[in-house]
Amino acid sequence: MSGSIDYGNLMHDAMRGLIKSVLEDVAREGLPGDHHFFINFNTRHPDAELADWMHDRFPEDMTIVLQHWFDNLNVNDDGFGVTLNFGDTPETMYVPFDAINTFVDPSVEFGLRFETQDSDHHTNLHIAGEDEDEEGTEDAPEIELEEAEPEPKDADVVSLDSFRK
Repeated sequence: MSGSIDYGNLMHDAMRGLIKSVLEDVAREGLPGDHHFFINFNTRHPDAELADWMHDRFPEDMTIVLQHWFDNLNVNDDGFGVTLNFGDTPETMYVPFDAINTFVDPSVEFGLRFETQDSDHHTNLHIAGEDEDEEGTEDAPEIELEEAEPEPKDADVVSLDSFRK
């Protein structure tokens, strides 16, 4: 055992578990109320599965939206698979949980942003609360094909680096 507790990565795992639980509920019951999700993920992750044209168009990351039309949402311990509609063409993809950069539910102003700091996979976790407005989510299309990274706003943000020695 190492000389310290790695709270940052423990929190990282817990928040990925939260995303897993939410998606499992949605796979079983569907999206409740106005809930919908913007999920940005690393398309270069070795376990991410995307159509070749998606890799070409989004060589680093892409944002998907689970809202009005999605099908075959399947969640396992490591990630989720889903079929989305891109220009009237259904495309199936698989997103590993550890490839997720951001997870936002603008209907309740909730968001998580994971940032890898170095090759040791130290991760910052930012939690957007009710005081933070995720730019561009109010009138966003069902499937957003543009690269999207929410800009930091004034809010209560938890940075796990401040707890590391």
